[in-house]
Amino acid sequence: MFDIGFAELLIIGVVALIVIGPERLPDAIRTASAWLNRIRRGFNDIKQEVQQELHNDAVMKDLRALRDTGEEFRKETKALSSDLVAGLNVPEVPGAASGSAEKTDADDSTKTDSKSGD
Repeated sequence: MFDIGFAELLIIGVVALIVIGPERLPDAIRTASAWLNRIRRGFNDIKQEVQQELHNDAVMKDLRALRDTGEEFRKETKALSSDLVAGLNVPEVPGAASGSAEKTDADDSTKTDSKSGD
């Protein structure tokens, strides 16, 4: 973490022994260790929160992309359904099945007209 080698640790230990004294050194080491652990936990908590927020941003980005895809799908579906409805409302082509029924009705009316003319 701090990139401290064995020689540096030995020097820090000797200086601490001289400054603090042999009676209070174990308590000082325990206190320093407790503070270092608290600081590490704090940094780890912050790191986890940042990762969670980044994950939330990624999820929100995916959600926005999915919503955009849904909108495009909805627009395409609407266009296809309007094309389908327009295709169903097209007048029938002459000579189709129902067109031949109209033709027979027209033939019947011409026959009755020719009989009444006699």
